[in-house]
Amino acid sequence: MALLHFSDILIKAGLDPAKVQLIRHAMSDKDFRACYEKNMVKEYTGEQKKDFNKGYDYWAVFISGKGTKARFYKLYRVGAAVPRCPEVMPRDYPCPKAFETPGDYYELEYSDILKEFENRLIIEWGDATRVWHQKGVTEKEIVAIQTSHNEEFVGYENVILSYENLKEVVENDVDYKLWHTALSNVKAVYLILDTKNGQQYVGSAYGNRGLLERWECYADTFHGNNKLMREVICDHPDRYQYFQFSILQIFSMSTPDDIIINAESLWKRKLGTKEYGMNAN
Repeated sequence: MALLHFSDILIKAGLDPAKVQLIRHAMSDKDFRACYEKNMVKEYTGEQKKDFNKGYDYWAVFISGKGTKARFYKLYRVGAAVPRCPEVMPRDYPCPKAFETPGDYYELEYSDILKEFENRLIIEWGDATRVWHQKGVTEKEIVAIQTSHNEEFVGYENVILSYENLKEVVENDVDYKLWHTALSNVKAVYLILDTKNGQQYVGSAYGNRGLLERWECYADTFHGNNKLMREVICDHPDRYQYFQFSILQIFSMSTPDDIIINAESLWKRKLGTKEYGMNAN
């Protein structure tokens, strides 16, 4: 049995859980991610289907984490709703098509009642993650209340991370917020060193979220779906613990992908990673 639930936090803060709706946004949703990256989570949350709010005074907003966990973002007091249309769309809203479809747009006012828990409190949302809005009285186990401190970014040229460090950075967007900002705003050519035998791998990152997106893949899979690295992990399952990550070259997000790919090829030639390392091509 859980020792503490989110409803306990609400009661302690003087809120009636029956008057609070829990909303979970998924980072895998491209529209939400676009709004998140523009600091427009409140505006995104206000965009709902007609008659969505059923007598709730507050919406407690969470953002998806690993598996079925969710991190508390902010609490909003619910105001009036108006029909969705282009005329009420927030300025610079990244998902304009949403205001061309039927629905309501709710006025939300930020509340600091739960400010001390913002981006620190993590709950177990449960197996029904597709049910993205639930009642505040629903028991949601609190699995962590993290300490809050902001790790300074060391500079691209100084980044040298073990696999353990890498995983900590990409999975903790609170303490490593500055790192996430820095890594998600550059395309890059990076180096992975197997400190066990000295072999190297050169890779490139040019996705929508830059180097952070690519390195998240290594945190999840150990090998990043690279052929020879996957074979190493297959033969030696714990080998990823010896991988070291660093940055060889960075580019602005506006740089064409072929420029990054050509730079990657040049670094492979310079370091001989196709002949003597872990690059298969």
